[in-house]
Amino acid sequence: MGRAIAIANQKGGVGKTTTSINLSSSLAARGKKVLVIDIDPQGNTTSGFGIEKNNLENTIYELILGECSVQDSIIKDVIPNVSLLPSNVNLAAAEIELIGIEKKEYILKKEIEWIKDDYDYIIIDCPPSLSMLTVNAMTTADSVLVPIQCEYYALEGLSQLIHTVNLVRERLNPELDIDGVVFTMYDSRTNLSMQVVENVKQNIKQNVYTTVIPRNIRLAEAPSFGIPINLYDPKSAGAESYLQLADEIINRKG
Repeated sequence: MGRAIAIANQKGGVGKTTTSINLSSSLAARGKKVLVIDIDPQGNTTSGFGIEKNNLENTIYELILGECSVQDSIIKDVIPNVSLLPSNVNLAAAEIELIGIEKKEYILKKEIEWIKDDYDYIIIDCPPSLSMLTVNAMTTADSVLVPIQCEYYALEGLSQLIHTVNLVRERLNPELDIDGVVFTMYDSRTNLSMQVVENVKQNIKQNVYTTVIPRNIRLAEAPSFGIPINLYDPKSAGAESYLQLADEIINRKG
């Protein structure tokens, strides 16, 4: 059965989408079969795989509203071994459309149950907010991976996110766990990056991944070409880091 990991942090610009795209691609490069779920109305993960998001007939929005099946909405093999459940701006209306719907926290989970066995990993890119869409991601997921940018306010949103995960675990998904924290946009030339890493390690009781994702020009360029970093520039520091992160995740139990 596929292991579902939600990539979540309510702060924007911390590398959630970059991590969703490149971790998925790196897991696929290690021979794993991966489904990526884009549950962010911005649809950046969708376009990061080279999909023209605004021309899609079936997306996660239509799936949530019951207008198509999960099989109809998945785009198979956007790159080898990676399939995608896409998103676009229509998803922004889902919050309102779900008002009054019974068990609305479990809509995505119910749909993904049908196909969970078809994949080794399911990676869910969450919106940068603690919305009903994020709650759906967390009821579907087995665990949450938290990317944290190496900057001064890194810890600020983290305690709120941990609180949310704990609430979801208590009330909606007792199996949910925090997989760990991964540092992104690390700049070894600055003291600040090193201080942030130390500060987070001292202040939270969470697993911190050994792999640190560096600030990397090639990593920033890859989405504009619609391909993950390991296909865009496999020798770059960014590509090597995400492969290391994939290895860490594969080698962890669960």
